[in-house]
Amino acid sequence: MTDLVLRNANLWGHGPADLRLSGGRIAEIGPAASAEGGADGGGNGPESGANAGGIGADGADTEDLGGAVVIPGLVDAHAHLDKTLWGGPWVPRTAGPGLDGAIAYGMERREELGIPSTDYITALLEHMVASGTTHARSHVDVDPGVGLDGVIAVREAVARLGGRIEVEIVAFPQAGLLTRPGTAELLDAALADGVKLIGGIDPGGYDRDPVRHLDTVFDLAVRHGAGVDIHLHDAGNLGVFEFELIIERTKALGMQGKVTVSHAFALSDPDVPAATRAHLIGELAEQRISLAGSSEKQPLPLRAAAAAGIPAGLGNDGVRDLWSPYGTGDLLAHTADVARGSGFSADPDIEIALRAATFGGAEVIGIEGYGLSVGDRADLVAVDARVPAEALLMHPARRLVVKSGRVVARNGQLV
Repeated sequence: MTDLVLRNANLWGHGPADLRLSGGRIAEIGPAASAEGGADGGGNGPESGANAGGIGADGADTEDLGGAVVIPGLVDAHAHLDKTLWGGPWVPRTAGPGLDGAIAYGMERREELGIPSTDYITALLEHMVASGTTHARSHVDVDPGVGLDGVIAVREAVARLGGRIEVEIVAFPQAGLLTRPGTAELLDAALADGVKLIGGIDPGGYDRDPVRHLDTVFDLAVRHGAGVDIHLHDAGNLGVFEFELIIERTKALGMQGKVTVSHAFALSDPDVPAATRAHLIGELAEQRISLAGSSEKQPLPLRAAAAAGIPAGLGNDGVRDLWSPYGTGDLLAHTADVARGSGFSADPDIEIALRAATFGGAEVIGIEGYGLSVGDRADLVAVDARVPAEALLMHPARRLVVKSGRVVARNGQLV
């Protein structure tokens, strides 16, 4: 692979810099060839570990970024790729109310609409890559009606992208685990087939038996050495109780660092006492349980998670599917909505949201060598902006997207 030199980058947390990428890694960071168009690094980004001295371009391809802000590749920590209709027909949503209505509607219409569709998933992944996403975690439906077809479709779509994005799959019992006989056996089969995580959904509010639901999920995880990522929309006392059960099992089974709670609405529920919320956050931090979210209306407590050292990532969730007609797959734009919903307006707070879409998601997924230091993966996004906060809130077309040291998208178009 030919080396790539990026000139005149505004590297998050460092400022004007040149970078040399070699062997899929950041090989060198040095002073920018020109300060024109540059800006200060802005805010609280990570340390770069920069080297002194200029960077030569001998034998390397060169890109002049003109002072564009450079951040690490975006990490979508909570997606549902298998459900998407991206690139397909417009389907007016006519689902019944609530979670039950959405689940039933999706199951009723997916065969008619050819979901899961490898073509639709591929189209969405292409758009995500062009928007700067280099890694994703996707919850994929597993139930007696669809079997492992969603897992197969997502894997095929990722293969079509030719290394432009990496996707981690969660075997997800969207339609319920205990309420759909045969689902536990299919989750077992998915894990045996190489899926690395098992999911769960509202063990009490939907499946009506939180203890047995969580026992089943954690038993399967231990049996296969898998991670756990549980959807927890339940709020109030029920959500708090479920958090306690998850924390208890994580501790008892030695699964610290291998469990994620997605959505986690109880942590942002105003009816949950502040002292209870603080206790849960402390326990999550101690057991290294991470959080992933998507909602701008009920956002994760990003400030509190950052203060406690809890890994917290963001994701697009569903994108133009039977659950919702909304979503574009552009994680930078979606993160701007989450920042606004969180009440963030100062640059340091806005960068907390940006960190969740990058470093936080990487911690949730466990991406080795992720970052902006020498030796880190050469997964980078250049955004035409002066400071990171502007890059997030304006989210123009990504000037350049680099995956494993090669340019994979330019000005919002896949290459």
